[in-house]
Amino acid sequence: MQSMVLLSNVILSIILVILILIQRSSTDSGGAFSQDSSTTYKRRGFEMLIYRSTIMVAVLLFVSLIIHSFVVIN
Repeated sequence: MQSMVLLSNVILSIILVILILIQRSSTDSGGAFSQDSSTTYKRRGFEMLIYRSTIMVAVLLFVSLIIHSFVVIN
């Protein structure tokens, strides 16, 4: 049981890192030189899917880490 939870922690953390790295930054270099800095950035399509997936994987990792802490204690 402990090794399964540990393996899921490792897999979820790797997936989380990958999802974070492929997200587009809201401070692009093109936006730094534009005249109108009051425009807002809205995620759409695939970017929204990546954003929501990142949140979901982060929550799953958090839950998995809590479960892991209970398994290690017992």
